[in-house]
Amino acid sequence: MSLGSVLRARKDMEAQHSEDPDEAAYLLTPSAEQNDRLRRSRYRSWNKSLSLFLTRHTRSIPMLCLGIFAFFFIFSRSQSLRPPRCVDTPERGYQCEPQISHYLGQYSPFFPIPSDSSNGVPKSCTITFAQILSRHGARDPTASKTEVYNNTIQKLKANVNRFSGKYHFLNTFVYSLGADQLTTFGEQEMVNSGIAFYNRYEKLAQASTPFIRSSGEARVVVSAQNFSQGFHEAKTSKKVLDADYPYPVLVVPESKGSNNTLDHELCTAFESGEPYRSISSKAQQTFLATFLPSITTRLNADLVSANLTATDTINLMDLCPFATVASPIGAISSFCYLFTEDEWHYYNYYQTLGKYYGYGPGNPLGPTQGVGFVNELIARMTGKAVNDHTTVNHTLDDSNETFPLGDILYVDVSHDNDMTAIFSALGLYNSTPPLSNTTIGSTRQTNGYSAAWTVPFAGRANFEKMECQGVEEELVRIIVNGRVMPLETCGGDSLGRCTLSRFIDSQSFAAAGGKWDQCFIS
Repeated sequence: MSLGSVLRARKDMEAQHSEDPDEAAYLLTPSAEQNDRLRRSRYRSWNKSLSLFLTRHTRSIPMLCLGIFAFFFIFSRSQSLRPPRCVDTPERGYQCEPQISHYLGQYSPFFPIPSDSSNGVPKSCTITFAQILSRHGARDPTASKTEVYNNTIQKLKANVNRFSGKYHFLNTFVYSLGADQLTTFGEQEMVNSGIAFYNRYEKLAQASTPFIRSSGEARVVVSAQNFSQGFHEAKTSKKVLDADYPYPVLVVPESKGSNNTLDHELCTAFESGEPYRSISSKAQQTFLATFLPSITTRLNADLVSANLTATDTINLMDLCPFATVASPIGAISSFCYLFTEDEWHYYNYYQTLGKYYGYGPGNPLGPTQGVGFVNELIARMTGKAVNDHTTVNHTLDDSNETFPLGDILYVDVSHDNDMTAIFSALGLYNSTPPLSNTTIGSTRQTNGYSAAWTVPFAGRANFEKMECQGVEEELVRIIVNGRVMPLETCGGDSLGRCTLSRFIDSQSFAAAGGKWDQCFIS
């Protein structure tokens, strides 16, 4: 059965069980043949892109080759020259044009962020448990946004007869972005994430298979499969047998009314009530007024008769990350060079406000949306049944088949908004002061809170337990995109670790259900 057939079958199943959402989850076990097709499809995409390039630029290739030769001849003696690597790698993530690509908010491709303490395994310690919570890989814009972006391009090209300078690429640019699904680059991000996960926990992974869960959106399911493929490739590259592959993926549906800790939908006051649903948009609109008018004025001065609005300007900025991840190798889009580095810093902060006040500490009900997952994490760390009355699907979590306890490797794949809520429920950013909506704040001023630092495409959090010599109790550590979190709520040590019991005690907000009692007040 093809992946498309599996997903169509899932939708049919959800429709059949819409009145009993707990019945709608299913185990997706891709065949080896299907995984081979997924792998071949990525290769075909690369070959197609190369063929298209060669077809369009046949006449210019000799000059291009001459230019390349001249370039390396002139700079052959320069030891400091390092050509940009516009690819995603398992250990370093995406490092092309970091002065731009690391400031694209939640649309940034994954990259490791600075950490005050080493995220390696401390001396005299052994990792005993590892859980990863991952966002899906890079995707196309949503269906509504891709229509809006296309309209902006059509308006611009209709109003401007000829583009020159840094806008020259628009003369031949044709909008071709899809909607909602993973890009080839995003698939590779997740393969690389699986490789990195295996390499980091190799001692555990050699003899273990991770239990993998995915929220039901197609791009999330495929991300989980790509992750498992990378894990498998890393394992077999070390000459380790892997008879369990392909690994099953437990898919938790996102159908209306379904309990799902990896997708928020149940808290009606949060989803549709005021003031909760509009807090973030109001903060963003206030901040836009501090930086966007000057950019729009500059663009209209450069492009006479363009008649761009503030909304058009943000759309053009959004096209930088989306056009970049649409490239199979993540080649930086020409849209990115239409704006300055300072302007990208403002853009990143604008997106950060959306997360902070939408699903983070800045929204009174934001952290409550992540409570269910935190209670599942506690259950996995302690080996005890889940105690939760919020978003946990007890039909699944009360069964050892669909929520096994006692495993040592777990993988969950979700969305950026849900991860933001989970981080907030955990109290990871309790020391972040309320974010200003009139003045930009650096990551130092926000204590590391930034959309690009928390939930980029393929962003991840690693939850670890470890045994250390001289310490009677297991220790807990949380690493977000390479950064060891200080765990102030449980008195973390200089290496960001708490004892398991103190960590559990610090999660009283989740244990009490957060503010779930406020979710259904009309």
